[in-house]
Amino acid sequence: MSLDEYHRKRNFAVTPEPRGGEGRRDGRSFVVQKHAASRLHYDFRLELEGVLKSWSVPKGPSFDPQVKRLAMATEDHPVDYGAFEGIIPKGEYGGGTVMLWDRGTWEPIGDPHQEYRTGNLKFELHGEKLRGRWALVRIRGKDRRDSDRTWLLIKERDDLARASASKAASFFHQRVRWPASACPRSSSGPNQKASTSSKSFTAVHSTASPTRGRNT
Repeated sequence: MSLDEYHRKRNFAVTPEPRGGEGRRDGRSFVVQKHAASRLHYDFRLELEGVLKSWSVPKGPSFDPQVKRLAMATEDHPVDYGAFEGIIPKGEYGGGTVMLWDRGTWEPIGDPHQEYRTGNLKFELHGEKLRGRWALVRIRGKDRRDSDRTWLLIKERDDLARASASKAASFFHQRVRWPASACPRSSSGPNQKASTSSKSFTAVHSTASPTRGRNT
């Protein structure tokens, strides 16, 4: 995809966004921009084939491999866009505030050109926030018109993956059923059945709290 669609959607006499052009074909930069447009989202961009291949990620990336983030493909952006921060005027395409959230370089794990076209792109990120192995996987969208645009951004399992804070917290507040032999006896005597022998207890570790990971 060329930059024709990017240029068509913007009035550069009004928007501060860079007009830009195609860059070198072997660049490997990446950037994530926090974009407060009509809806807050994160723009995930990988430099490939002289442009920034771009996806809109509504909830942002997650370091939890079990959390698959929706990523909607958008038009290619010029490489210069990777340094852009500013306010796109209201009424212009994407109107709102754009802030740099993360940036760095990326390494393809396989052939990035082939994997991008087949919809299963695996790569390693070297950013300030995002690191380790990731994947972008194209899936079938609910709307046929979005069939080529619908992807998932997924953290691969490696040493940098971690469970989300909500899952970590659930470990400390789980219902368990104690065996009868472990239940306390009634104070009325050894022959008296304990009234709690068959009840469920909630194990709450009050002295410990889950460490919140950077669930971005």
